[in-house]
Amino acid sequence: MLTSRSEYLDLPDVRLHIRRWGNPKAPTLFMLHGWMDVSASLQFVVDELKRDWNIIAPDWRGFGLSDWLSRPYFFAEHIGDLEAILDRYAPEGKVRIAGHSMGGIIACLYAGIRPERIESLVSLEGFGIAPHAPEMAPERYRLWLETLQRPPRMHVYQDRAAFARRLLHTDRFLTPERAEFLSKHLARIGDGENKAGQRRHGVIWNGDPWHKAPAPYLFRLEESMAVWRQITCPVLWVAGRDSWIIRDFATRPGDWEVRQACFANLSVAWIENTDHMLHHDQPEEVARQIEDWFDK
Repeated sequence: MLTSRSEYLDLPDVRLHIRRWGNPKAPTLFMLHGWMDVSASLQFVVDELKRDWNIIAPDWRGFGLSDWLSRPYFFAEHIGDLEAILDRYAPEGKVRIAGHSMGGIIACLYAGIRPERIESLVSLEGFGIAPHAPEMAPERYRLWLETLQRPPRMHVYQDRAAFARRLLHTDRFLTPERAEFLSKHLARIGDGENKAGQRRHGVIWNGDPWHKAPAPYLFRLEESMAVWRQITCPVLWVAGRDSWIIRDFATRPGDWEVRQACFANLSVAWIENTDHMLHHDQPEEVARQIEDWFDK
């Protein structure tokens, strides 16, 4: 297992934890984790990479070892954090990015906002979230107000072994060995709630509970599509054949194709025997897809 090292980036409102692997003099690869994930869970993919890389992987604000702000988070803040990370570690030239889920969504948006900064990117199951109809706005604002009155809490587990069993229960492709590793990084000691809604101290997910709060505004797919049309770099979408994301797209005929049409230079690759967390389920194939893409 390749050993990682930690650094910190101090921004005006948050301190970000940056995990690094590899040779600092090797080609740089930024790797971005998804929602309710942490940079450490990219370890499996890092260990399968064949080339020497200078890998830079942040914990997004409110996740892992980065500051938890104990207040609502807004998606655009992550885009700002990504720019600050790139300014710190790659102030000149174009960069390569591989992002999973939320990390892939952020990378694709940034590539359209700052097309001159990105050489090439890989989006692992980060294809944008489901569209929302305007009629959903009143209920969304009601949920927002209710959340402000009763802040969200994480479910509490008895110990890390129980947390690992939860991971195995929800991901049939995950191995017990990987679940044990993830339980050391995806979980932390803290306060949460049991199934009865009672406050307890124990093992909780390693993410600020406020990330579970619904945003007051709706996701507008049309805005993301407008940004995607500004992307000039080649983009690879990597999808899990058994992913719930793909099953969700199947309920909206044509949506998958409409999103793809926004990209000027898009390729799609599929990985078998994996759900959404493909970097946990099939890290060797994920690593191969990443390196093959950037070798092009």
